[in-house]
Formats: sequence, C-alpha cells, structure tokens
Amino acid sequence: MPASHTTQPSAQPLVLIVDDDAGQRSLLDSFLRGQGFQTLTASSGEAALIQLKQHPVNLMISDVRMPGLSGLETLRRARDQNISVPVLLVTAYADIRDAVTAMRDGAVNYLSKPIDLDELLSSVRKATGTAQGHLLQLNGDLKLPSWAVGASAIMESVFRDAALIAGSDSRILITGESGVGKDVLADLIHHWSPRQAGPMVKVNCAALPENLLESELFGHERGAFTGASTQRLGRFEVARGGTLFLDEIAELVLPLQAKLLRVTQDGRFQRVGSNTDIVADVRLIAATNKNLEEEVAAGRFREDLYYRVNVFELNIPPLRERPEDVLALANHFIEGFTKGRARLSPSASSSLQSYPWPGNVRELRNAMERASLLSGGELVLPEHLPNKIRQIRVSAAPLAPVAAPRLEELEHQAILQALSQNRFNRTETSKALGISRRNLLYKLHRLRELGHQVDPLGCE
Repeated sequence: MPASHTTQPSAQPLVLIVDDDAGQRSLLDSFLRGQGFQTLTASSGEAALIQLKQHPVNLMISDVRMPGLSGLETLRRARDQNISVPVLLVTAYADIRDAVTAMRDGAVNYLSKPIDLDELLSSVRKATGTAQGHLLQLNGDLKLPSWAVGASAIMESVFRDAALIAGSDSRILITGESGVGKDVLADLIHHWSPRQAGPMVKVNCAALPENLLESELFGHERGAFTGASTQRLGRFEVARGGTLFLDEIAELVLPLQAKLLRVTQDGRFQRVGSNTDIVADVRLIAATNKNLEEEVAAGRFREDLYYRVNVFELNIPPLRERPEDVLALANHFIEGFTKGRARLSPSASSSLQSYPWPGNVRELRNAMERASLLSGGELVLPEHLPNKIRQIRVSAAPLAPVAAPRLEELEHQAILQALSQNRFNRTETSKALGISRRNLLYKLHRLRELGHQVDPLGCE
C-alpha cells in the first residue's frame, strides 16, 4: 500500500519513491526523510500515476524494471498526462540504451543499483531546486548561489567561514593548489559583501610582466615612462567601492610588495609618475598556491606584508581530498555546457570518481567541456572522457569478466571482513574499503536482509 509521510514542514520538497521492492522503498524513504524531504511511496507504476494526480510531487524516483508498468513506461504516461514532474530513474541493470531512452523521455538522471546515497542525494537536491541542501541557508539571509558548488563537508565549512567574514572589510588570503577554485571563492565573498554592487576586479600577478604590473595596479600619469602617452587608472582605482582580487600574490617582486604594503597600512597609493596620494576604497582579497610562510623564510615575500594580507585565511583543499564534490561539480559543468540536456552515465560517473584529479576543478571543468561536445549533448559515456581518466578506470577493472552473482559474493565477503577487522566501526570500515559511509550503510542494510551478522553481538 502506498504510504505518505508529512512530518516535515510543507515548504520541504515532496518526493515520490516508486519501487516494487519493499526494502528498497523503506531505505530510500527513511534516508530522504532524514535529509529533510517529505516523501510518498508507491509499489508500482500504476499506483505512482495515481499519487502524481493527487499530490503536488516535486520529484519522482522510480525503479526501471517492475511488474506491470516499468519505470520508463510510467515516465511516458506521466508526460502523456501533462504531468511535468522531474523523474530520477534507478535500476540494477545499467543498460545504456535504456538510459539514453530515459534521458530523451525527460528523466533528470539515471542511477544504477546499489545506489550510492551521496550521489542520490546530490541528484535529488539538484532536481528539487535545493542544491547544497542545508548549505543554502548559511548566515542570516545569505544563500549559496547556484554557481558555487560543493557537496562535501569540507566545502560546507569553507562556505560557512566565508559567510561569516563576508560582511566585513577585513583582508582575506585564500590558499590552495592551482585550479581548486580560489577565484570562485573570491567571487562568492564579494557576492555576499556590502560591496556587492561595486566592481569585482581581478589581477593575476603571475600573468603580467614585472615592468607593467606596477602601472596595472596603481595606474600612471601621462609621460611617466616611455610609451605612457595618456593617463591610466590602475586596478585600485577601477575597483573603487568594490573588491580587488590579487591572484598569485606570491609572484610580486619585492619592490612592488613594499608599495602594496603601504596601501594595506595607510589605505593610500600614488600613480606612477605622480606625487599625489589617492585613497584606496577597496576590499582586498589575495590568493596563492604557495606556502607564504616558506616564502617569507626564504626571503622572497615580506613578513610584514604577509601579516597585512592574511587577516583571515581560507584554505581550499584539493579535489582529491573532497571526492564528494566530483560528481556535483561534473554535473554542474555538464548542465552549463549543454543547457541541461546532457547527463552522466553511471559508468562515466564511476570513471570520474576513480580519477585523482591532479589539475583539480580546472581539469574537471575542461574534461566536462570535452565530454559535452563529444556526447552531442546527450548521455555522457566513458568514451567521451579524456584517455587518462578512462585508463584509471580500466586499470582498476578485473582482467577477466566475472559473473554478477560471483562479483556480488566477493563484495559481500570483502565488506564483512573489513567490518570484522575494524570491530564493526562504520567509519573506519568505509575508509578501509574506499567507499562513502552512506554507501557502506546501504550495503550493510542489504547484507542484514540476507541474514549476515553486520552488527556487534548484543546490538540490534
């Protein structure tokens, strides 16, 4: 019998779960309600269509292969009845042809069983317009814009810190490897700041020749040097009333560091060739991929300037340390490049998650741009990904085909062994297996149904 749950506030999205497997329905139902969603359940496609007519459903999650109406047929009939609810399809049979058909019929995504609950949650939040879930409400009226993507607890912490300091004029130093998204975090701080109506001006200190950088930052007067035929405003003036972002600040030569120090101390600067002070009305955000303390120790960066620009430091960890963000970012880029038409196949998603991403978010964005073009704006398959990403997945695959039941048995044995070795500690077991804790909990749920001992003796 279909069941409804209305314990959550009415403002929360309503998700319809359709599956003939009672255990699967129960798992998804309790998981999504725990994440703040309202839920309805249906045991068949026919029952789902009735629920869709009776309730304002925001998203339907449906199994593909069910007795009676399949998930694909339920999707088609809903469309025929002018029910435009987004549909997320899940199946134990990762058939690419069905996936392509599902996408063309309007499914928002296609996931394979056993479901990775992190991936499911990301898809549900995206489809219901609650991307980032609880991250949206950060500090008072501040909300995370759609272009700032992060599904991991690590990025939640970074966003929260950014929200706390955005309202001040304090100088910020953003650190992290190349390509992690330091410029995006700077944009976010400006977006949340009282200066958001002013300009956001960016300078890459590593991209400009030393002899031009001073003029670029502070401007120059006519005749200040050979070729200075007109007066030029520097970035500090152009950014008046807004934010100035100095990327790769460690690349500044020492003489320019001295001039920047004066701006941070006195709030004043002079154009090249002028003796007139100009007030710098900007919020300064700097970024670097180097360890500035080591640069100070080596004599390449002024210690006094380091403490001036580093009033508050925000560090963005590399993508390999926050794997939960890979699919969230990949889907974000795919949606942007294809205007929402393309989706990642389960096998492509697995390839992306297996790759270590040495080039961080920048490398992922480039890979998704390539995949969007090669897929023709439809389903992204592994062959649409760069070779080095596919090769990582291939090298991790078994050398010879293994029958599905045998593969499942080996997986169960590995989980039970790791669980015993880690004294039934879920967190340590998930780390040992290299899977997410939520994914492990799902697999333990299935093992418990099969009669295996997955809890310490004396525990339910």
